[in-house]
Amino acid sequence: MVSQFNMSSMKRSNSLFGRVDKVALLLYVAIVLLGLLFITSASYNPDSENFFSFSHNYMKQAVWIGISSVVVTVVLLLDRRLFHMFAVPAYVIGVGLLIAALLFGREVNGAKAWFEFGGFRVQPVEFAKIATALMMARVMSDYSFNIKRLIDLIKVGAVILLPFSIIVLQNDTGSGLVLGAFIFVFFREGLSKYIYFPVIYTVFLFIVSLIFEPVVIFTALLVLFTLYSFLKHGAFLGHLRFLLIIILVAMLLAVFTPMSGYVALMVAVSTAIVVLLVFVFKTHTLTLLWPIVLFIYAMIFVPTSDYLFTKLEPHQQNRIRIFVGMIDDPQNVGYNVNQSEIAIGSGGLFGKGFLEGTQTRYNFVPEKHTDFIFCVVGEEFGFLGCFVVVSLYIALILRLMRMGERIKEPFGRVYCYSVAAMMLLHVLVNIGMTIGLMPVMGIPLPLMSYGGSSLLAFSLLIMIAIRLDATTSDNDMSMGI
Repeated sequence: MVSQFNMSSMKRSNSLFGRVDKVALLLYVAIVLLGLLFITSASYNPDSENFFSFSHNYMKQAVWIGISSVVVTVVLLLDRRLFHMFAVPAYVIGVGLLIAALLFGREVNGAKAWFEFGGFRVQPVEFAKIATALMMARVMSDYSFNIKRLIDLIKVGAVILLPFSIIVLQNDTGSGLVLGAFIFVFFREGLSKYIYFPVIYTVFLFIVSLIFEPVVIFTALLVLFTLYSFLKHGAFLGHLRFLLIIILVAMLLAVFTPMSGYVALMVAVSTAIVVLLVFVFKTHTLTLLWPIVLFIYAMIFVPTSDYLFTKLEPHQQNRIRIFVGMIDDPQNVGYNVNQSEIAIGSGGLFGKGFLEGTQTRYNFVPEKHTDFIFCVVGEEFGFLGCFVVVSLYIALILRLMRMGERIKEPFGRVYCYSVAAMMLLHVLVNIGMTIGLMPVMGIPLPLMSYGGSSLLAFSLLIMIAIRLDATTSDNDMSMGI
């Protein structure tokens, strides 16, 4: 009896699909096939003489699905140790491809981030994401690695910062921001939750720097931090006098010197900060150190962010301004989002039916087969279709997280969580921008948007995770689990 059970387990272990997580695999297949369906609807031309012509986007996507299927099979047959072994070479090649695209690549939609071969375009950033995820898993799986130790945090931060910097230089900031999803992995691996406050603070400063003048921001922060110090230590009149002296000095400098109001405030505040720092270390009131540090950071970041914002393309600046409500331009820069919202809203509960969408079929929605593919879902399949699509993504992301928890060693766990984090960010940003909750960034919907690079890259990302998890399944079966 025992012998028969062992033989059955061995047969199951030797079967390729007996080891993989079938739920994750089925979710992957369902999303890919639905994506092909939506691309067909978005690209179908009733006047075309040949439905199966490879000039159609859906036929090109079908070819990429076939290529991805072959690659998926190969990945599932590989020894899991190869992914750990080749993480460093893959990372070097990924960064090298990013540099090559920056120097010799083709510019598309303002981003010099593409290679073109025989009519097919390849975006190396998609594969750089895989390499970065593998490299990060390699670094964080080192025996001596501790995410709470500064030197180790710097190491893994550098792994992310290098490709991110090159992607930004390519003018493909949206793709670069996807690498920011790895911060969720840091949280899972034990990074203190307090580290996320500077991130939120940075986003806050960036948004308010678009709306208000720097002098207004710094005055408001000065008042807030003064109130904070008063609540911590009392002596209201003393703190109030200190605040008034700073403002008075700034006003005098602005009136009696060639300094602008902004520069005068910065000089007065910088002097005050030096005085405060001396006071803090002399009296050991270290609780005042945090607001001082945050204020200094604001002094550096706000002018820098304003400068970097001016370096963005005009259409990128306007997209961000529309998102924060500074301008209302539904006929020009905001046209895409406006038409997208109309398309999704017109679908109602059940949608207009397959190939019956008017906004998408008659090209009112630009990029309807790529970045705005979710509009096709909303218009033709309605709220229920959107619910099904979002549910499939949530299920796949949760499955990847479960696989990460199931894998005992850190390399597989970190990698699975990295894939889940990137997919989550892609889904949130892409769907968010189609319904007006996010600025338009040119981030595709994973496995659904038209594009061979994106499809192949996400297929590789997910299948490597499934292969790493299959090794755990092998170990569980060998133990009789």
